[in-house]
Amino acid sequence: MQPTRIEKNVADVCRAVLDGDTEELLIVGPSPTVIDGLVAVLSEPESASTVRLLATESVLKETVSGFTDASTVADLVADEVLSLRTSAERLGGPLLLTDERVVSLVVTDERTAGLATEDAEFVGAARNEYANRWTDAEPFTLRTPPLSRVRETLETEFGAELAADFEAMRVALAESAGDLDVVDVSLLAAARNEALLYDISTWGENVGVASRATFSRKKTRLEEAGLVETEKVPIDVGRPRLRLLLGDERLREADASEMVRVAAELLAVEA
Repeated sequence: MQPTRIEKNVADVCRAVLDGDTEELLIVGPSPTVIDGLVAVLSEPESASTVRLLATESVLKETVSGFTDASTVADLVADEVLSLRTSAERLGGPLLLTDERVVSLVVTDERTAGLATEDAEFVGAARNEYANRWTDAEPFTLRTPPLSRVRETLETEFGAELAADFEAMRVALAESAGDLDVVDVSLLAAARNEALLYDISTWGENVGVASRATFSRKKTRLEEAGLVETEKVPIDVGRPRLRLLLGDERLREADASEMVRVAAELLAVEA
């Protein structure tokens, strides 16, 4: 990497650092924007590096506040590509540290610069300093399941069509400003495919998306707003179970990728 490298975005600078001869990168004091760029690079199929990331708890919580971001990070953690720790101390940065260089990131609205030094004495001192901080820091625990697990279990439990509908809605959800979350789109995907509430809520609890109680509460909200309907399905033993159905004609006519927008508009009218 050149001593100073100016790129279009954070991801390009991170890629340039990771494309070097380093196998492990230590990142200290990143902002959510820096973490987003890093995650984008680590998610690329050709990425072979591992990263230790030390940040404040507030930054990590902001980064994983949305389901897609959190579940993508969870995949990297599960694959042992990314490790997360939090520090209560004030952190300088953002800094990217390899065995041979220290890179300071300067991020603007239009460009990102990586200002690097390869002075061996300085790099060694910086590595020791922040390696010690890493050792003293607390692990950051993610409560969101890995996205790959969500996809795989959905297809196994409900089939490819429901899984594809969920995926289309999940992508739309990440770009939506509406009052919907991953439980809502799970229920809408289930209703589009006429699955049972019991089955989708049990799946959600088992995989770690949300509790069955949360699914039930969200179902009630969607039902009261007219987005979903239910019909009773008798079973051999016990109370009948509820089959989920789409309750509004506009949702029934929408493609899966459009359903988040339509549902958000319908909920806004009801609010």
